[in-house]
This record gives sequence, structure tokens and C-alpha cells, in this order.
Amino acid sequence: MATGFFDGLEPVRFVGADAREPYGYRFYDKDRVVLGKRLEDHLRLAVCYWHSFCWPGTDPFGGETFQRAWMAAGDPMAQARLKADVAFEMFDLLGLPFFTFHDRDIAPEGATLAESNANVNAIADVFEGKMADSGTRLLWGTANLFSNRRYMAGAATNPDPEVFAYAAAQVKTALDVTHRLGGANYVLWGGREGYETLLNTDLKRELDQLGRFLALVVEYKHRIGFTGTILIEPKPQEPTKHQYDFDVATVYGFLKAYGLEAEVKVNIEQGHAILAGHSFEHELALAHALGIFGSVDMNRNDYQSGWDTDQFAMNVPELALAYREILKGGGFTTGGTNFDAKLRRQSLDAVDLIQAHVGSADAIARGLLAAAAMIEDGRLQATADARYAGWDRPENAAILSGERSLEDLAERVSRDRLEPQPVSGRQEYLESLVNLFV
Repeated sequence: MATGFFDGLEPVRFVGADAREPYGYRFYDKDRVVLGKRLEDHLRLAVCYWHSFCWPGTDPFGGETFQRAWMAAGDPMAQARLKADVAFEMFDLLGLPFFTFHDRDIAPEGATLAESNANVNAIADVFEGKMADSGTRLLWGTANLFSNRRYMAGAATNPDPEVFAYAAAQVKTALDVTHRLGGANYVLWGGREGYETLLNTDLKRELDQLGRFLALVVEYKHRIGFTGTILIEPKPQEPTKHQYDFDVATVYGFLKAYGLEAEVKVNIEQGHAILAGHSFEHELALAHALGIFGSVDMNRNDYQSGWDTDQFAMNVPELALAYREILKGGGFTTGGTNFDAKLRRQSLDAVDLIQAHVGSADAIARGLLAAAAMIEDGRLQATADARYAGWDRPENAAILSGERSLEDLAERVSRDRLEPQPVSGRQEYLESLVNLFV
């Protein structure tokens, strides 16, 4: 049933790079083959439910600016169904393959968990029918364990075991729904898994709770036959002062400590990487190096604001460096590129919602095309390979394989009178080389 929200807007088509209007994909040609794979299959773009259909345009100093029909007062489930109608209309207009959601995005919270679960399952029934008709698939689902006041001191890390149990029950339903809808992943988004002061915090106890909670999810995943990937999204300081999932390195250390590094991967957000003091490409490269890369939330920050502004990604050079790391690591498997981004609160019209996704999809596609061209050109990788070539010689490979002791190395330096000289890292050349492609 047409809702009228997108009246007058045509489905978005590929129009080519020479087009002079931005309503149309100029670079996102989903069937274009790049490095042996279709562009759609490389990027696996997903529309996120919360920012696109739930955020009303508020900020700390002002109220709602969007005032969508499904946000108005009325029967909450009727509004949820209207929101689903609008969402799938947009999915069809955009022609993108995936979407993502939190449980509280798609259905209202009830007076009890049983009522909340019934609401979520009722909308999941709606989704099943719409997904069959549209072909849009679910990249991942997750549970909102941060908005309700019961979670003000965390969910898995809460000092109250009854809150821990409630959160576990909520995740069970969200994972069941994700499994039923054929989700490729399930994300644990630790919105309040951290602490504000050590004066009232037992840090080791909370880490143990978080480790057990994650293990419970993994155990249940296997019991129900969910074949998707369990993901954790690193976040540095949002909203608690000290987040236990600060960045990729912190998450990996946590997973290793609790024996979960083979079961859980990371969903890396560009905005969170920046807030953690890293570049996006650093977090991607480290996740690949540690074997825990899973998926990405694609957005950007306003670098003057110093906060997580969740803007649509439009910076092609940044995106090229990011997708170069993704391609170098072998690309996505179950993961993909989730538009974890929201309109600016002055962008009021329905066409703004479409245009934001179109413009960002094009920028992302341009970034991947540039990254693929860098890889095909080969000079960046060849320079890096040459820089480490000495380690391929047998006498040096023996060091890393454990065949040489500290005494052996000291004897070698003395015997061969080694006086190593610095070699240029050629950073400016490499940065200039990148600029040939972006």
C-alpha cells in the first residue's frame, strides 16, 4: 500500500558519471564488475532503520524538526506498520540490497517484555512479506540495550543481575527475529557498557559479566542454527565516559581474554574510529591483521564539532583509503556497508532522505573504484613489499620462526659488522601516488 510519503519520486537509476543532476547513481553501477566481483556484492549497502525512520531531528537545544506521519501521536503499532510501509517504499526506490534495525526501531516497547516481544514479532511478520516482495535482505539486527532507564548503568555490565537477565531475554528475541528474517549478522551494540566513575564500579566484575553475556549469545546462536556472524561495534566514549569496547585493539584483547576471538568479529564505524583517535583505515587494517574484521557502519563526523555527528559519508579520498584496506583483506563475507547516518535536522523533505543515500552510495562507490585501481596499479603494494623484503631472506625469516636467540643475533651483528642505515619511507611519494586515483 502506497503511503504517499515519496509521491512524485522515481526509482533511482544508474545514470552515468556525465549526468549533471545528483538524483541518480553516477558511479554506483551495481552490476559493474570490479576485481572479479559485482559492485553491489563488493559494497553490500544497507539502509539503517533508526536514523532514517526513527530520528525526529532533535538536538540538545531543540526539538523535533522532521515530524513524520509515523512519529505523530496515535496507536503505536499502527504507526510501526506505517513506518514499515514507508521504509520498504524507500528500499525499493533506492534499489539497495540490505537494511538493518534495532528491535525498538521497528516496534514500540510494551508494558512488559512479553508485550514488547509480541510487538517485535508482529512487525517481523510484516517484514517477512515485504522482504519476499521486494528482495531486500537483512544485513543485521540488534537489540536496543541503552535507551530505557533500566539500562542507565549498562545492560550486561549492570550491577543488578535482574537487568542482566532482562537484557539477555531481550537479545534472545532480537536474535530469534534476525535468524527468522535471514539476517547475515547479529550486532551487539554496547551503548552503555562502560562506567562513569570508579568510585562505584567493580571493573573486573563488569568485564566478567560482559564476557559471560557474550558467551551466552554465542552459545544460543549455535543452538538455534544461526549461521550469521556475531559482531561487536567498538565505540570510544559514547555515551559513558569509559567504554569497555573502546576500539578494535581493546575489543580484541577482551575477546582473547574470554576465549571468544574465533566466534566474534567487529563492526567498525568510521565516526567511532575518529573519536578513538585513529583513522578509519587504521581500525580496518588492524581488524584484518587480528582476524576479526566483520562489517562497517559508514558515516563521517564533523571534524570541528569533536563528536559523533553521524553524517552521510561524502569524502571520496577518505573512502578510497578505507576500501583499499577492506579489499586488501579480502572484502566482506557476511558483513557489508551500513548507512549509519542521519539527515541534518534542516533537511526536511522526503527527497532529502533519498538524496542522502544516493550521494553517499556514489561517494562510496567512487572510493571503492579508486581503491581497486590502486590495487590493480600495484605500486603502493610493491613499495610496501620492498620495504619489508629483507625479512624474506632465510637468515631473517629464521628470527621470526623462533630459530634464533638473543645471543645468536648479537653474535651475527658482531660477526658481520652490521651497521644498518636508514632507508626512506617515501611517504610524500606514496601520498602523491594515492592522489592519482582519487
